Amino acid sequence: MSAAGLERPQVVAHVQQALSYTLFDCKWVPRSARLLCLGSAARGTGLLQLYELRGGRLALLREIEKPKPIKCGTFGAASLQQRYVATGDFGGNLNIWNLEAPEIPVYSVKGHKEIINSIDGVGGLGIGEGAPEIVTGSRDGTVKVWDPRQKDTPVANMEPVQGESKRDCWTVAFGNAYNQEERVVCAGYDNGDIKLFDLKTMSLRWETNIKNGVCSVEFDRKDVNMNKLVATSLEGKFHVFDMRTQHPTKGFASVSEKAQKSTIWQVRHLPQNRDIFMTSGGAGSLHLWKYEYPAQRSKKDSEGAEMGVAGSVSLLQNVTLSTQPISSLDWSPDKKGLCVCGAFDQTVRVLIVTKLNKV
Repeated sequence: MSAAGLERPQVVAHVQQALSYTLFDCKWVPRSARLLCLGSAARGTGLLQLYELRGGRLALLREIEKPKPIKCGTFGAASLQQRYVATGDFGGNLNIWNLEAPEIPVYSVKGHKEIINSIDGVGGLGIGEGAPEIVTGSRDGTVKVWDPRQKDTPVANMEPVQGESKRDCWTVAFGNAYNQEERVVCAGYDNGDIKLFDLKTMSLRWETNIKNGVCSVEFDRKDVNMNKLVATSLEGKFHVFDMRTQHPTKGFASVSEKAQKSTIWQVRHLPQNRDIFMTSGGAGSLHLWKYEYPAQRSKKDSEGAEMGVAGSVSLLQNVTLSTQPISSLDWSPDKKGLCVCGAFDQTVRVLIVTKLNKV
């Protein structure tokens, strides 16, 4: 191995745990050595499993069965004291659970007519200014924003306009929540559409199309003035948009990278370094990337309008862990380099990524 190779981050599989059900999402419980697995049991019910990392093994603390398979979850709208998890299920229900007493949800609403594919939270965990809110994206084509303090009705509802065909929304993410007023939601759809909704003005701020189904979108940080957005696609490509400068007609500058031949299921930015992110793939692989900014992030066009300049991405490391797609991924918010991923081989894996302070 070259000297440069020694300095590169390594992705080490620390613990793996076989599961007896289909795992759709896994999340670290903030400020703990615990993680949550969400999925679907063989008989078509939903499962929440709470594990604790104890040395080299995962100890199952609690298993709760629910009527509908659970597709996705977020802690993003919860306080650090409560650490309630919000989940979206196959019946279109948004539920919020207290993991200490998970028999009955602390909040529940029939949010959508069809499956909730994606969920994100903001305003909790001390991340992002403003109200605690949850966004859900569904197969029914709508994207809805919920405030858990208000029962039954969403505070925002982004749906296809009259005459527009409804597209399956696969992914949603909050961003730009750097003060009490500002907040955006980004949504990605099965036809390659990416839409940016401004919740302050309740309007569509920007849209583009990346030609392939959008599997995952994430801002590098939720609680800063929009900086970068990564969108991953069905065809193994991802796009990094520089969100600092919006050109009146060209929108945001971007760089795209063909990471692999198969679907890129998820992207997750390292909580301790916004320029490092991991993508998970259909071939059971993980890729660790670094974004490099250009010398100048914006320039003036011939009309004198500011337009963004995209940077470049470099591959730091990649590893194949499974023969099946890795469909969920989450960094520990507290321990740098600690990460959990779930794959369709019904295995949850805890990974350690080394040397992240060297890149």
